[in-house]
Amino acid sequence: MPEGDSVWRAAHQLHGALAGQKLTASDFRVPRFATLNLRGWTVGEVVPRGKHLLMRLVGPGDERLTIHSHLKMEGSWQVYPPGGRWRKPGFTARCVLRTPVADAVGFSLGLLEVIKTSEEDKAVGYLGPDLLGPDWDPEEAERRMASAPDVPIGVALLDQRNLAGIGNIYRCEACFLSGIHPASPVSAVADLPALFADAKQLLEANLGPGRRTTVLNARGTPVGRAAGRPGYWVYRREHQPCLRCRTPIRHGVLGRAAPRRPVSHGASPAPISTSGGQGVSAPGTGMLAAGTGMLAAGTAELVTEERDIYFCPKCQPLLGAGDA
Repeated sequence: MPEGDSVWRAAHQLHGALAGQKLTASDFRVPRFATLNLRGWTVGEVVPRGKHLLMRLVGPGDERLTIHSHLKMEGSWQVYPPGGRWRKPGFTARCVLRTPVADAVGFSLGLLEVIKTSEEDKAVGYLGPDLLGPDWDPEEAERRMASAPDVPIGVALLDQRNLAGIGNIYRCEACFLSGIHPASPVSAVADLPALFADAKQLLEANLGPGRRTTVLNARGTPVGRAAGRPGYWVYRREHQPCLRCRTPIRHGVLGRAAPRRPVSHGASPAPISTSGGQGVSAPGTGMLAAGTGMLAAGTAELVTEERDIYFCPKCQPLLGAGDA
């Protein structure tokens, strides 16, 4: 999934290329909007909202529409000179916008729709405070997250209803910097605002050009881009030594289990986690997931949305609900 910094950079690039420009052609390659023609509309601005992109346009009669997109796993927006050759296959293009100075093409977009600008809230209003947005409110993010105290913190951080902008890389790295195992419940995290601050600092440090890194010095300056230095503390560093204690980094999966049909005992969907092929129970959930994907009795027919987690078992001990 995309990270908030990637979406922010995409919005910044699109805004710089298109803002104030009148569209000379538009081509929406999705059935719902295939006949929509926005030629003559002016791009007002392009703004990020968490992991969503909002391109706001003004029509000839002052009508206002928004092109709402989400990159999902494989999507991207690219800017080219007018008529420039695309770097991706044409069959993956979902939206083509042409102006006198630049073409913008959205490839493999996971979501694409055109809505009234006045109704943007229906599309993104459910999102929590945006770590990179003007609406960032750590107190509101803490309130939302604390409302589900038994959910693993690693699951809660990816829930965009709590706070918007964190993807898998930053949830792993922020948990490491705060010394929190991703499978520990929210209630076991003693200082949620500090965790949010770590994530926000990492995101902001990667808004400029260059390879993403989460290894910063005491001044918050990236140092992980130097030759021969790891770019991340734990992400995708399984079996490599922890940069703090030299303990080998471990890998597992963590996700929320959703029933394909009602669970027999009426339980709500529960978070699950696995670690290195060993079953690890998420404290307070009563659930267990092993590397085989088997779940505890009474939870058959579950569909899981899992994401990799990376952690240092020494620096990030697994806490229970009573350990805060």
